[in-house]
Amino acid sequence: MINYNKKLIFKKFFLNNTYFFLVCIASLSTIVWVIQAVNFLDFVTEDGHGLGIYFKYTLLNLPKIISRLMPFIFFVAVFHTINKSEDSNELKIFWINGIDKKEFANAFLKYSIIYLVIQIILNSLIVPLSQNKARTYIQSSSIDFFPSLINEKKFIDTVDKLTIYVEEKGSNNDYKNIFLKDSKNKDSIKIIQAEKGLLINNDDERSLKLFNGKIININKQNINAFDFKTTMFDLSSYLTKSITDFKIQEKDSFKLMNCFINFHMLGKISYYHILDCNKESLNVLQQELLKRLIKPFYYISLVLSACFLFLFSKENFNQKYFRSIIFFIGTVILVMSELSISLASKSLLYFQLAVILPFLLIAIQYIYLHKKIYHYQ
Repeated sequence: MINYNKKLIFKKFFLNNTYFFLVCIASLSTIVWVIQAVNFLDFVTEDGHGLGIYFKYTLLNLPKIISRLMPFIFFVAVFHTINKSEDSNELKIFWINGIDKKEFANAFLKYSIIYLVIQIILNSLIVPLSQNKARTYIQSSSIDFFPSLINEKKFIDTVDKLTIYVEEKGSNNDYKNIFLKDSKNKDSIKIIQAEKGLLINNDDERSLKLFNGKIININKQNINAFDFKTTMFDLSSYLTKSITDFKIQEKDSFKLMNCFINFHMLGKISYYHILDCNKESLNVLQQELLKRLIKPFYYISLVLSACFLFLFSKENFNQKYFRSIIFFIGTVILVMSELSISLASKSLLYFQLAVILPFLLIAIQYIYLHKKIYHYQ
């Protein structure tokens, strides 16, 4: 009967904590996402991507935001739930009903492992996949809002390898006194000057129809120029200057592990890749693997820090002071987790220390907590 009651108590306690965590993570993630979405408006206003690409790209950044906020929100939720239970005398009821503080701390450890697994899945699978998908949308995007990029009497170079200048802009995508500089061809530059132009921008065609002008082709050997009455300048093959190359944060975790183990550790040259797996990639690779696979173990350290709250009842004169110290320690652990990953790229020694640090911290906290619980009983 006692075991059954303990299970009910643990279940209720952790459900309350989970509810508080979900409310906080949903609220804060939404706020950060909205702020970030506003910053990403440059994709439309400056880079010329369509609203569809913009919404898909911003939405796919949500898993990354959640994964970054989760450790802090988790610690705050556990810290809040324990303090609330202490203030409402719930913890006293737990101790009176025969629940051992050490047993409660162990239950918290099991609870933190759930979040640890979720964080590893987020960091290793969901976030890289969503970031990869977002980059793919940018890569495949055409310049949907081309008309909004063109302003009167301004040189526009948002489009990669193309400079555009118009003296006057009409209301129906028509322009006067147009200047184009096309440097897409490495060996030559094309300059086009036209009296008038009409932008054709639909699902089937994206081009400029130019009237009464001159085309000048400049290469290393000579310069050719000829006049035209009407010509079409195709815009569909031009991209914006948005970064379209895949970053290491957007790459598959299994590929990163294969590169690190087989190329960097075992020295297998067959795994070499000029872009994805080379000597220069080691530092960034170490940081990324630490972030995905090792950093989540700090959840256990955070929950052990919060469990020190069991030692101080609300009747204790210095309870507020102890709460502040424990919250400060949790914050230091979060900063330490970020700092260790940043320093991991400096040398192999820093990388090894970053791998060992969370497990060493967990062992020290666990032993010290259980000694303190035994002392206060």
